Amino acid sequence: MSEVHLINARLPLRDELDLYELKAVNGVWVSVQKQERMVYMSESIPIQDITPRYEHEEGRPVDLAGRIVLPGFVDAHTHLDKAFTIQNVKNRSGTLFEAIKNYNKVISSFTKEDIKRRIEQAVLQSVKNGTVAIRSHLNFPYEYGESIAFRTIYAALGARESLRDIVDIQYVLMVPSREHSAEMWRAVEEAIKAGIDIIGGAPHVVHEHERFTDELFKIAVKYNIPIDLHTDERDDPHIQTISYLAEKTIAEGYQGKVTAGHLCTLSAIEPEKANTIINRMLEAELSAITLPASNLYLQGREDEGPVRRGITRVKELLHSGIKTAVASDNIQDPFHPFGNGDLLQAGLLTAYAAHMGSEDELQSLLQMITSLPASILGLSQYGIEAGHPVRFVVCDAQTHIELFSNLSPNRWVYRDFQWLHVSRKNGEWGNI
Repeated sequence: MSEVHLINARLPLRDELDLYELKAVNGVWVSVQKQERMVYMSESIPIQDITPRYEHEEGRPVDLAGRIVLPGFVDAHTHLDKAFTIQNVKNRSGTLFEAIKNYNKVISSFTKEDIKRRIEQAVLQSVKNGTVAIRSHLNFPYEYGESIAFRTIYAALGARESLRDIVDIQYVLMVPSREHSAEMWRAVEEAIKAGIDIIGGAPHVVHEHERFTDELFKIAVKYNIPIDLHTDERDDPHIQTISYLAEKTIAEGYQGKVTAGHLCTLSAIEPEKANTIINRMLEAELSAITLPASNLYLQGREDEGPVRRGITRVKELLHSGIKTAVASDNIQDPFHPFGNGDLLQAGLLTAYAAHMGSEDELQSLLQMITSLPASILGLSQYGIEAGHPVRFVVCDAQTHIELFSNLSPNRWVYRDFQWLHVSRKNGEWGNI
């Protein structure tokens, strides 16, 4: 029997100040009880002294001394197949278009083994940071040949299988923006049959975006799968496909099953028009994802001043009631040369870019990397509640401000029956 017993834990998704005692048996939470005060147990173990495997400490209380416990982070938009390619693919101008152009030049040179290895590396880094579930968009470069397109698919499916005990992964197929032949659409369906979960793409770079969106919906409806799109990832306020996406979603009765990522041009248009679009998004029950790292890096490159930063209207989306998440996007590739899959860092970037710093706003940021993206991904029984699976991260902080200021250099990550990653006085240890 596997047991976990935590004392003196803070659960900021419930409240910031109170302490809790948490118990789990065989990978399921059985008790979440509020404490009246800080408690001390002679047999307890300080969290910093925990060992990776925990066998000889099984069931003994782990004293968190007031540290924050969050349900494992959920990264709702990444590009695992592109991760760690910055040494192979340069982007001198720092623009989205050069990133796409240069990446396409070398895409055929990546072997299945290369792609699988990089996906696994990116996932393991994210898990160490506290992530327990990921949705990754996958390139499907059919214009370079079917074998090259499926090379990424098979590598990604293989990586998911090898990592299934430590993380949940959903894959979005990025349908190419051109050469939409009957053979390509057949290949798209074959990829879905092979194990792809969601259909996606970038309508704003397609010549006939409405027709393209219609085709995506046809396949989504046929296979009863969600849709997750790169949407209006541009500075130009005249690039606007989100309205048609909302209308199509309502027409197809697909409310609650469509996600729009980026939404950069939403912040480039006048407020009155933006509010009209947001209200229609709400009616369509669209979900939204902001990607602060990549958008801050890529957008506004041609502006001489004032420089547009590309971040969508985060506050307006949240206040409207639209499910809005923060995600990591690209990791050390030509689209974003930095990053390590740390959602706390993505939350901090959002705080700066969207001017979010009040207590309520910091609480919203925590929800945007936990419960909100969990809902977008359709994760059932998510969170620290009796009867739910045990998947959490302990952060070395006691308040919202401390958490986002220091980004918790020490983290302890637990999933189901084991500590996946622990921080100790003499270094980091773990089972991954």
